[in-house]
Amino acid sequence: MAEAVSPITRQVNSEHRAIRSPSVDFRLEDVEDCLIYDRHGVSDPFKKLYQDRKSVIIFVRNFLCYSCKEYVEDLSKIPKEALEDADIRLVVIGQSAHHHIEPFCSLTGYPHEIYVDPERCIYQKLGMKREEKFTDSASCAPKQGGAIIAGPGSHVHFSHFDMNRLDHMPINWLLQLAGVQQTLDFSDKPKIVHV
Repeated sequence: MAEAVSPITRQVNSEHRAIRSPSVDFRLEDVEDCLIYDRHGVSDPFKKLYQDRKSVIIFVRNFLCYSCKEYVEDLSKIPKEALEDADIRLVVIGQSAHHHIEPFCSLTGYPHEIYVDPERCIYQKLGMKREEKFTDSASCAPKQGGAIIAGPGSHVHFSHFDMNRLDHMPINWLLQLAGVQQTLDFSDKPKIVHV
């Protein structure tokens, strides 16, 4: 009889890494003219998002990716007033066709700006491709996501490029780096309310 062998497992997380993601050299000028599309299929150059004020731009892998869906659900909890008080624009960009925006917003409750880059022009030029050794669903896209805080103008304040589908930048960190004063609680745990 064969000896029982325990399964080989590998935990995917970022706790043990000294650096969250490798340094990536890029210039916003290289992608400023790439077209993004709104929920109605109207195109605009990417630079429209950050030219006039500071913007937190989140790139998601795929609208079918469960971790991206959960991340955007958490982004939807950010009050518009907190962003307005800091004069910050919050934008999500996906790799889908524009007609997928409305169902995705309905599913996640996301009320802020959202666009798509169906040709993946921005994703490719910024090098948002990271390797995952194992994929477990049809929603796995060839490109990863990331986050950029930019503007006004082409000034990049911060960038993070995901190494895998679970490597999203913590939302409160992004908000603090962008200058939002309010800290938000994203836990789904019941709260004890003192009356």
